[in-house]
Amino acid sequence: MKRVLILDLDNTIYPVSSIAEHLFGKLFKLIDENLGEEDKLAATKAKGELTRRPYQHVADEFGFSDELKAQGMEMLRNCKFEEPMYPYDEYHLLRQIPIDKFLVTTGFTKLQMSKVEMLNIGADFKQVYVVDPEQSGQTKKDVFQKIMKENGYTTEEVLVIGDDPNSEIKAAMELGIDTFLFDPLDKYTNQGVTYHARDYRDVGEIVNK
Repeated sequence: MKRVLILDLDNTIYPVSSIAEHLFGKLFKLIDENLGEEDKLAATKAKGELTRRPYQHVADEFGFSDELKAQGMEMLRNCKFEEPMYPYDEYHLLRQIPIDKFLVTTGFTKLQMSKVEMLNIGADFKQVYVVDPEQSGQTKKDVFQKIMKENGYTTEEVLVIGDDPNSEIKAAMELGIDTFLFDPLDKYTNQGVTYHARDYRDVGEIVNK
């Protein structure tokens, strides 16, 4: 039986695609201006990756110039999202499960916390952690260990839910924690995860095993 759920935010609780153009519009234009003419394919891929990964990682992978990286960082560092946001319809299934929940998300602190506020989900969690690469070298794996240590959870009592096999899912697997890969578009194979589904219907049953 599980005592705690640890959830990712972006593309796990809500779809980033629903806010991407509004949130990243100016940044997308900047990327097109800097990469578009030379490498339109790279620009398109970079913009796609920005909807699911930290800006710093995408900038490094796609070889953004120092100037472009700095301009993008400045845009996002103090950005807050203040438009209406809505979770996936089925998020209410997770909300109803009566066990401890923690939110662990990667990104710029001010931006990620503004999303939590606009989604009105802060009260669902015992604590919200933002892994901000600009502020520290802390990783999601570090935070998972911290949560377990401070709250007395064993690995068997934890279920990590997320959409990214290379982020929260990988971190949990390295710690021996059960994982639930949320994959509404069927993008992935099982990736060695404990559970893999397009929706959250089975999570309630899983935590009571």
